[in-house]
Amino acid sequence: MKNLFDISGKIAVVTGGSRGIGAMIARGFVENGCKTYICSRSGGQEGAGAIALKADLSSLAGIEAFVAEIASREEKIDILVNNAGAVWAAPIDDFPESGWDKVMNINLKSPFFLTRKFLPLLRNSGGLARIINIASVDGQSVPQFETYSYSASKAAVIHMTKVLAKRLAREQITVNAIAPGPFPSAMTREMLSQHQQKVIDQVPLGRIGEPGDMAGAAIYLSSRAASYVTGITLTVDGGWVSTL
Repeated sequence: MKNLFDISGKIAVVTGGSRGIGAMIARGFVENGCKTYICSRSGGQEGAGAIALKADLSSLAGIEAFVAEIASREEKIDILVNNAGAVWAAPIDDFPESGWDKVMNINLKSPFFLTRKFLPLLRNSGGLARIINIASVDGQSVPQFETYSYSASKAAVIHMTKVLAKRLAREQITVNAIAPGPFPSAMTREMLSQHQQKVIDQVPLGRIGEPGDMAGAAIYLSSRAASYVTGITLTVDGGWVSTL
């Protein structure tokens, strides 16, 4: 039973890992001995020990270029975290097609094709490879804000996780999702700046999520402790969605 949560020596890719949820996960991986690649549209400097690459994951060409860059550096990866995401809010009478397509492309199309393109490297893991899709409590309940494509995309991610888990289990690859509740990030900045106390009052544990909460969930799903867990969505929200 020793070292159940050890991920040292593994190689991980965390999309959108330069800020928010992705940065929390990447930092947790790095500090626990996991070589970690992160990507964003701007690239940027390597932070907290993670290797930062520039990538545009909104198109198949951008996904293929990113996977090719990783493949030029590594013969395998052990963990893929599909975290990069987008949100769009607008009244239903004004909701634009561009907002719908942008969110669906980044939140749903991108994780599927990243998974598909990374399969050769995941198959080379030599053990039980892990895929973690970042969903949201908005995919499990009806959100308060008019983020139609966001909540629809996250609900689809949860179901896609189940479908991929069933297909990839035979290849020794687990596929799970994490559904974060309120955490500090670029997506939640405006909401928390205006409604933070209201949100806290709705969370049974009485606080906003912290980096260790998200890192802990991702480390668990990436470790030997979760070797018999696939197709699930781990909700990390302080009990919020269960009481809505």
